[in-house]
Amino acid sequence: MERSRRSRTMSDIRHSLLRRDALSAAKEVLYHLDIYFSSQLQSVPLPIVDKGPIELMEEFIFQVPKERGGGSGGGSQPKRLNSLQELQLLEIMCNYFQEQSKDSVRQIIFSSLFSPQGNKADDSRMALLGKLVSMAIAICRVPVLECAASWLQRTPAVYCVRLAQALVDDYCSPVPGSIQTLKQIFSASPRFCCQFITAVTMLFDMASDELIPPPDLLEMVVSWIFEDPRLILITFLNTPIAASLPIGFLELTPLSGLIRWCVKAPLAYKQRKPSPSSGHLNGKVAKGGPEGSERDCRPLYSKLHLSVLQVLMMLQGHLSEKNLYGRLGLVPLDHVVSLVEEISRMVDELNPLNASKEIELALDRLAQALQVAMASGALLWTREDLRTVCSRLPHNNLLQLVISGPVQQAAHASLPPGFYPAIHTPPLGYPTHAAHPAIPAHPVQTFIPGMAFPYRPVR
Repeated sequence: MERSRRSRTMSDIRHSLLRRDALSAAKEVLYHLDIYFSSQLQSVPLPIVDKGPIELMEEFIFQVPKERGGGSGGGSQPKRLNSLQELQLLEIMCNYFQEQSKDSVRQIIFSSLFSPQGNKADDSRMALLGKLVSMAIAICRVPVLECAASWLQRTPAVYCVRLAQALVDDYCSPVPGSIQTLKQIFSASPRFCCQFITAVTMLFDMASDELIPPPDLLEMVVSWIFEDPRLILITFLNTPIAASLPIGFLELTPLSGLIRWCVKAPLAYKQRKPSPSSGHLNGKVAKGGPEGSERDCRPLYSKLHLSVLQVLMMLQGHLSEKNLYGRLGLVPLDHVVSLVEEISRMVDELNPLNASKEIELALDRLAQALQVAMASGALLWTREDLRTVCSRLPHNNLLQLVISGPVQQAAHASLPPGFYPAIHTPPLGYPTHAAHPAIPAHPVQTFIPGMAFPYRPVR
């Protein structure tokens, strides 16, 4: 009875909306959604979104014509939004999310608007989402960015990558300096930045020239992480976590994607083919073509690699606090297996005599990342697993040292049999900061050849 009454109400609303102009009808749908979900949230904590509101959104906001047969409410179709009206609608939506004081209402309306439904409205839904988030970045609408961060966490990764591509197209290509607009949201919404990094590392997997991250994007991501490495742990630290994660969604951290960037970069740039436009790469003019671009980006990947290792070192304490140490691998096993296979393929495609330095650097970075990830509990492998997976890779002294394992230590009672033992006794944290002058500095402890990491115990 109640469902029938709601159905009649939605039908009445639709007929009244058909008499309005396109922008007015879209605004009215947003108004009805606010009333509908505010009322629902008062009675149940997690309301079920009925089909009626979804159909109204798809028809009057996403401009997907309604297919109605047999006289079941056919007739006129809504007028389409032109470009100016669409821009006005985006401004209205930005202002609505900014002014809505209840986060629960904001989140459920954003989710109901933009959660993929597996129908033909999804293309329009994703197009409008990309424009809305892009506008929110441009005018710094934090509530929209926070809603987008939640959306990225709850939506299948294939759609998250599409949103990341739309934002990269808007801010990393067209106008010189536009990346600065995207860069400034670091302090406004770190949670969105964390999810955005996770999505772009999945988008740009370095499988081809086109999938190498644009220099501006790379520089921005490195500057964010180098300024505060904890940025890439925000989702993990603020999410209730089970020991098993859903398949097909973004990872809790971008760690595995960032490791892929650092390890594959020397090989990917070495493989890169010269552009017909004499040195134009990713919309940039690289001095001297691909080799010049590699030289420009090499320091960025080195900084990124250092930051990733620092984050991995601090994970042991966080995993222990959440009672997930030895139970949750934040660097997934299948991602590492895939990375090793990709490296092996790229090495086979390169001439080892002409790429010996690049191969050595890639394998050194892989060895360092594996060593620290296993020691901190982020990668749940034994040395036997490591030997098996890395057996096809070329010989590398550091990798062989990691596979052989560290100096024997006393068995750790809480670790499962065969688990890679921690290399350090104290839990590792952040580098020394001037904010604590009263605390004496700890000595620098070297555990990776040629690389030193100052640390303080986690508090």
